[in-house]
This record gives sequence, structure tokens and C-alpha cells, in this order.
Amino acid sequence: MILMMMISTIIFMLSNIMMFISLILSKKSFMDREKCSPFECGFDPKSSARIPFSLHFFLITVIFLIFDVEIALIFPIILTFKLVNLICWMKISFFFICILLVGLYHEWNQNMLNWTK
Repeated sequence: MILMMMISTIIFMLSNIMMFISLILSKKSFMDREKCSPFECGFDPKSSARIPFSLHFFLITVIFLIFDVEIALIFPIILTFKLVNLICWMKISFFFICILLVGLYHEWNQNMLNWTK
């Protein structure tokens, strides 16, 4: 019993020493202003917050979210292929893909997919 307590104490001490050594070794040796500042859309966070913001960043984010959600909605449609009626499944899938294609055409028609400065 005493031997088990000594072994567990030694293991505890060794693990604490190893964590302390890794903490010391992982410290950065130099501090750079650029590396310490957060990167936020290419703007300096220490300057004025009222700088004009390009709407393209926002539009690309919205387009990404729309098509990201699209993938999350397509997976269950694929998984239900063998569980439902084929005609019903084809109608629902065709309707869903048509909605996505109309949205993609609208974005393309409005030149939202072209990155301009």
C-alpha cells in the first residue's frame, strides 16, 4: 500500500515537472507588434473603427453560408433515397436543386461572384 502511494506520488511529481519544463520551453523569445495583434479582415484593430468596409467581404460570407447549408441539406436527401418512394424523392430533389440553381443564377446575374476592387 505504501509502495503504491510512493509510486503515484513520484508519477505525479514527474508529470508536474514535465509540464513545467514544457511551459518554459514553449515561451516565445521575442514579441512582435504584428504577431501580437489580431488579424481582422486586413484592418489594423488599433485604428479607427469607422473605416469604410467593402461589401464584397459580406457578400462572399453570405454566399458561403448559403452553399454550406446546401450541403447539409443535400446529405439527408441522399440518405433517404432507399426509404421513400422514388417519384416523390425525385420531385423533392429536383425542386431543391432548382431553387439552388435559381439562387446561383441570381448571384451570377448580379455580379456577386466577380471579385472586383
